[in-house]
Amino acid sequence: MNNNDRLLRLRYAIDIKDSDLMKSFELGGLTITKEDMHEMLIKVKPASRGEDNVYLKPIDNQELNAFLNGFIILKRGPQKNKPVEETTPQNKEINYINNVLLKKLKIALFLTSDDMLAILAEAKVYPSKGELGAILRKEGHRNFKPCGDKYARNFLKGLGLVYRSEENR
Repeated sequence: MNNNDRLLRLRYAIDIKDSDLMKSFELGGLTITKEDMHEMLIKVKPASRGEDNVYLKPIDNQELNAFLNGFIILKRGPQKNKPVEETTPQNKEINYINNVLLKKLKIALFLTSDDMLAILAEAKVYPSKGELGAILRKEGHRNFKPCGDKYARNFLKGLGLVYRSEENR
C-alpha cells in the first residue's frame, strides 16, 4: 500500500470533499492545484502485472505528513500557543508512515484508544490495547512497534464502516 492508496482510502472512509482535501494540504504547508490533487487520486493503467498501484502523481511521506498535519488543523483548529510553521518539520525523515497515519487520525478525529479498537473490530482485526499503544508510541521508544500495512488498511476499512454507518442513521 502506497501513500496514494492511504489518501484515497481515507478520503473514501470519511468522505473528504475536494475542497477539504486541498485545504488540508494548504494548512499543512503544501500548495497544490486541483489538477495535482486529481492526479494524486487517479491510477495509471498497469504496463505489467507487478505495477498495480501506480498513480499519475505519487505522494511521498513528507507530503502525506503535511496533509495529515493540515487535516488536524482543519478538524481541530490551530493550536493557540504554537505557530503553524512549527507543526510541519519538512526536513525530518519519516520511516513509519502507517504509525504516523494512525496517530494523526486519532488526533484529528477525536478518537480514544477504545474507539480505535472498536474501529479495528469492525474490520475483524482484534489487537490488544497494549499492541495499539505500542503502535501509537513515538519512534525510538523501547516499546514502539511498527504498524504494518495490514493494520493501516484494516483501520481505514473499519473507519469507513463506522463513519458511513453513522451517516445512514
